[in-house]
Amino acid sequence: MQRLLTVILACLGMVGALAIDTYLPSIPAIGRAFAVGPVAVQQTLSVFLFTFAFMMLFYGTLSDSFGRRPVIMVALVMYTLGSVGAALAPTFGWLLAFRALQGLSAGAGSVIGQAIVQDRFSGAQAQKMMSHIMMVFGLAPAIAPVLGGWLHVTFGWRATFWFLALFGALMLVLCWRLLPESLPPEKRHAFHGVAIARNYLKVLGHPQFLLLSLSVGLAFGGLSLYIGSAANFVMEILHLPETAFAWMFIPLISGMVIGSAWGGKRAGSHAPATMRAIGFGLMLLACVLNVGYTAWAGAAVAVPWAVLPLMVYTFGLAVAMPAIQVGALSLFPDNRGLASSMLAFIQMMSFALVSGLAAPLLFGSAFKLACGVTVGLAGSYAAAGLAGLAARDVHTQK
Repeated sequence: MQRLLTVILACLGMVGALAIDTYLPSIPAIGRAFAVGPVAVQQTLSVFLFTFAFMMLFYGTLSDSFGRRPVIMVALVMYTLGSVGAALAPTFGWLLAFRALQGLSAGAGSVIGQAIVQDRFSGAQAQKMMSHIMMVFGLAPAIAPVLGGWLHVTFGWRATFWFLALFGALMLVLCWRLLPESLPPEKRHAFHGVAIARNYLKVLGHPQFLLLSLSVGLAFGGLSLYIGSAANFVMEILHLPETAFAWMFIPLISGMVIGSAWGGKRAGSHAPATMRAIGFGLMLLACVLNVGYTAWAGAAVAVPWAVLPLMVYTFGLAVAMPAIQVGALSLFPDNRGLASSMLAFIQMMSFALVSGLAAPLLFGSAFKLACGVTVGLAGSYAAAGLAGLAARDVHTQK
């Protein structure tokens, strides 16, 4: 039963990842189809990410009040309709509108999935479960752009959105049949605006939680920087075709999957602080290798050397992040859904800002991308360190 739950929750997390990654090889073609420039087409990603992040603020609270299952089911219906609309979009404006609807509905699974883990497990067991979910979830970003490239070449860019609609409908049936409710009615919170606002303020007023969430967001910023730049990186910097996105995404996601498997096995025997230290050390090594290689190679960067440091980075990311995420969510045992929403919101806002604003500024240069990841890692490490200081201050006051 635990394995089945892991697969279902990981697949729910894939909903958003597939909507981000599957259509990336089609970005130039979408621009040509609607006669808009690359900056405008980039907004199909930015609009999705900003609405995705915004709605994450509310999914946890809604699930705390109405239960986990009903909120997930409604969101999957909206996501499937948004995907169908994007596939049929007659104008660029309509495409943006349906991408916004996809974004509003795609985050329910990942947010509520974390709350479901906290409902059923705790401590090292929860950390292990989160690692296993990340390991299965990691398959989506690896497969999606490769599949999207072949769908685009074979059937055109609209086929990618038909695929997303089919996946949304499949998840709707799967959750209806197999996903149990993990929050019994007696543990739910009444849906009162004043009480909800008070709980949000309580979370926002917790320095340790905010710093841990910011650490997660900045560390994932390295991943989002390359995802936001994927079309430019693969086709302009590496000079590869639409069907060659595997050169970037397989190393990127393989590192996360292997790191999650390795970290999950050691969650019970290694302290969270040890896992964080190992993860940050590996991410730093990856940044040194990436900056060094891109500075040396200049415009002649090539596979596999241009992508191998990304595999090391995501391995370290997968080792460090579950411990930080579980530590942040454990600060609010009575509001796990809300805390999960806030954590996901901060993470996805970082993703949206990096992908929509920072990535276009670094287009065309592998060295600039490598430096951008390094800056994000430095910020993540600083935030985690400040969170540790905040926790010690609280302990001292007690």
